[in-house]
Amino acid sequence: MCNNMMMRININMSVLVSMGWLLLFLWVCSSSVTASVSYDDKAFIINGKRRILISGSIHYPRSTPEMWPDLIQKAKEGGLDVIQTYVFWNGHEPSPGQYYFEGRYDLVKFIKLVQQAGLYLHLRIGPYISMQKFTEKIVDLMKSEDLFESQGGPIIMSQIENEYAPIEWQIGAPGKAYTKWAAEMAVGLDTGVPWIMCKQEDVPDPIIDTCNGFYCEGFRPKKSHNPKMWTEAWTGWYTKFGGPIPQRPVEDLAFSVARFIQNNGSFINYYMYHGGTNFGRTAAGLFIATSYDYDAPIDEYGLQREPKWGHLRDLHKAIKLCELALVSTYPTVTWPGNNLEVHVFNSKSGCAAFLANYDTKSSATVTFQNMRYDLPPWSVSILPDCKHAVFNTARISSQSSQIKMVPVISGAFWESYIEETVSADDSDTVAMDGLWEQINVTRDASDYLWYLTDVNIQPDEGFLRNGQYPVLTIMSAGHALHVFINGELSGTVYGGLENPKLTFSDNVKLRAGINKLSLLSVAVGLPNVGLHFETWNTGVLGPIMLNGLNEGTRDLTKQTWSYKVGLKGEALNLHTLGGSSSVEWTQGSVLAQKQPLTWYKTTFNAPEGNDPLGLDMNTMGKGQIWINGESIGRHWPGYIARGNCGSCNYAGTFKDGKCQSNCGEASQRWYHVPRSWLKPSGNLLVVFEEWGGDPTGISLVGRTIERVCADIFDRQPTLKKWHMLATGKVDKLQPKAHLWCAPGQKISKIKFASYGLPQGTCGSFREGSCHAHKSYDALKRNCIGQQSCSVSVAPEVFGGDPCPDNMKKLSVEAICS
Repeated sequence: MCNNMMMRININMSVLVSMGWLLLFLWVCSSSVTASVSYDDKAFIINGKRRILISGSIHYPRSTPEMWPDLIQKAKEGGLDVIQTYVFWNGHEPSPGQYYFEGRYDLVKFIKLVQQAGLYLHLRIGPYISMQKFTEKIVDLMKSEDLFESQGGPIIMSQIENEYAPIEWQIGAPGKAYTKWAAEMAVGLDTGVPWIMCKQEDVPDPIIDTCNGFYCEGFRPKKSHNPKMWTEAWTGWYTKFGGPIPQRPVEDLAFSVARFIQNNGSFINYYMYHGGTNFGRTAAGLFIATSYDYDAPIDEYGLQREPKWGHLRDLHKAIKLCELALVSTYPTVTWPGNNLEVHVFNSKSGCAAFLANYDTKSSATVTFQNMRYDLPPWSVSILPDCKHAVFNTARISSQSSQIKMVPVISGAFWESYIEETVSADDSDTVAMDGLWEQINVTRDASDYLWYLTDVNIQPDEGFLRNGQYPVLTIMSAGHALHVFINGELSGTVYGGLENPKLTFSDNVKLRAGINKLSLLSVAVGLPNVGLHFETWNTGVLGPIMLNGLNEGTRDLTKQTWSYKVGLKGEALNLHTLGGSSSVEWTQGSVLAQKQPLTWYKTTFNAPEGNDPLGLDMNTMGKGQIWINGESIGRHWPGYIARGNCGSCNYAGTFKDGKCQSNCGEASQRWYHVPRSWLKPSGNLLVVFEEWGGDPTGISLVGRTIERVCADIFDRQPTLKKWHMLATGKVDKLQPKAHLWCAPGQKISKIKFASYGLPQGTCGSFREGSCHAHKSYDALKRNCIGQQSCSVSVAPEVFGGDPCPDNMKKLSVEAICS
């Protein structure tokens, strides 16, 4: 920016006869760079404007470049000021000194799209653990493209390191020294924007420490002059294979954000705002599913998750209406009753108030400035003028929707190829004494490692006569294991996130002479948190014991073992068009079904329309999926979710195990297929199946809206009408129920409508003790056949007031088709 200024200003340098004038000019240039983003304890100051910043995480590699513009636009429409993203070291530097910035890893393109949308960007550069060379590489790349705000770009802050404090606590002084070094290294890169460290209480100046978690209202930065930042407000939690799907009610999420803001919060970031997909083998940790949906406001497929997206949008509007007061003064806090709290921001710029009820069961009435306000349990009402409550965190006025997955292609023509079982005497194996840790051998080039050895059985063994086969016991560090004896599968075992280690123990059918013992060890992700990753291990580490021989128990652990990394199908690139033609596939009546270690392939044409697509893999067990050579990721629908999937009450402290769904079903059934990966015709789908599934049950499905609902209270103020009310132009607010189906759909049926005291939720509404007899009429008249519609929520619309002196509401369920 300074260089540009110097080029634009037409000055004859001879005029600057005074050194003082020259120094002043240089100081102005310097100030314009370093002061473009600043802060105090109440706000961020960007180009002189004091701001409360609302941000959301969208990770560019977890979607496709074709999806980025729509995701960013929906984030903007949702009320965000900032997009936050990690910088993915594993994708950008797959091997030392070899960099990649193309396709889903085109970081510069992503940032420029954010800038074109008029949003800022928070760049979390520091990987865990950070390396100076890589950090410098990213900073230099950003500078070369003029992407820092100090250069006129959108990047307003950066992060170095990530949640390092728990590690520092364990290792003591060396950890503190590393933190200090990382901070000094980052600041020395001279980006012109602030640096942060999240969850780092002893952060060195001038780095800002920040909070991550489900709740951060009680967080205080180390330095009193720093802004209060919440860099990860968890919108849900990740799905793990073997676990149910976690869901965080939006009422609780909005409640936590409102509490953070009323407690002097200056920056809030939703983690995630769009979670996306762990394509390939890039899952975020051990046993983490391919879906990284995170119950985010924009779902994995790029659709708005309602009512979460809409309710947060309304929250953001309410916060922005309070912004001038929030950034100008500190709140006055009072406690008008048990579990009740009032924050008032009263300044020359205006007055804003937050009325909170922390009780988890009972509603409350608060009298504030001679007016009464009804507060549901566990909720905050926001009054941008200290008079009118335009938003309550527990009262949802936005539409809710239910999604369906509709088959668009099924019954494909499949072909199969059976993976060969490896033995110790194969030519491309490596022999070593004892058992070796898996990742040290594979270098994470494959999920698969063969452990191979021979077991010599003498002809006089007793079990050969009595048929009581010996028991083979294998102790493994996980994550899954297939045991083959002489090429035949003897059994499969697998672990889980809580306990990835596993044990195989079963009778094995051995014969006299040399028996080929082949163990296929399978890794499912790498550890993502903890101390000394180099000491963590996976694979078959033993002991391995064979019990029931004439000699008693034979220890196989320390004998010679041979190793082979990966599968033959991987080496042949069977997932690609060229590689798949290198082997002979079977089809028709000889198609392999429910056969372990089997490759399947088929071709299909892209379906019409724009609905997001996925694969229904419910008839398969475990393995990996590719389309046109691109890896969709790991599939594991055979791992059934276990957990507590009871009722979910939004009120009360949320934890990742509180609100769960999908118990007794596949942890992940559907797998996102980006439309940009498809050709109009002849798309190659390849599936590797470890366990043995039925590929004829796989179908391509479209994700679309099945039904939409509204649940709106009468006399509930709307944000759009607030300005009219504040200026005295209206004396009564009439909220409206807004319904909309996806583009290309229309509202075909009003399945439920009740104005009065209806009960239930979307999909299970029912009439209550009070019901207006013309509840359906206005909805049918205004909505049937329309893509979207709106109906005022007022007694006269529905034939009169069915129960005077009650706060009524309208509940509606409409079918989209």
